[in-house]
Amino acid sequence: MEQLKLVAVSAGLSSPSSTRLLADRLAEAAQERLAEQDRKVEVEVIELRDLATAIANNLVTGFPSPTLGAAIDAVTKADGVIAVSPIFTASYSGLFKSFFDLVDPQALTGKPVLVAATGGTARHSLALDHALRPLFAYLRALVVPTAVYAASEDWGSSGDEYTEGLPARIRRAGGELAELMASRPARDESTDEPGEYERQLADLRFD
Repeated sequence: MEQLKLVAVSAGLSSPSSTRLLADRLAEAAQERLAEQDRKVEVEVIELRDLATAIANNLVTGFPSPTLGAAIDAVTKADGVIAVSPIFTASYSGLFKSFFDLVDPQALTGKPVLVAATGGTARHSLALDHALRPLFAYLRALVVPTAVYAASEDWGSSGDEYTEGLPARIRRAGGELAELMASRPARDESTDEPGEYERQLADLRFD
């Protein structure tokens, strides 16, 4: 059985950052669920803060640096993507959006994507549904049902009788991503052309 590739994109600006920590925890949860199904997965984490200058140069010149090109290629060829952004002014960061603006609009068609975000207060959690989810829905990705938002007070919290704690939400979202990755039709590695399933989804785009 082929090895799957999972790519986590973290748009955290500090080092270390809670955004990177959340990306790592989600990747671990997906990896654990896949291991339960005897599926091997290679995990790669892309730190956008290290590519910020290259992203800006690509936007104005139209040409990616080798490192940025490799990051874009990794996302394009992944079997599943975890996309995590800090929330600024009730939306994803400019760095996060700029990176995905450079990814081919067809590249995420039919690809499982888990969206997640971090912020200082729970009030920004709605950004998952009014900003991140619509972005990837527009790109025709298969957005995982459970999105994960982590406010500062969520770390170390086990939740209460009304709300799941962060660890439980991470496990659920990671498990959903793993299920979508495991059930996704194998891609022909001999060509970069999308399969019939991806082409059919792409035909549904309305620009």
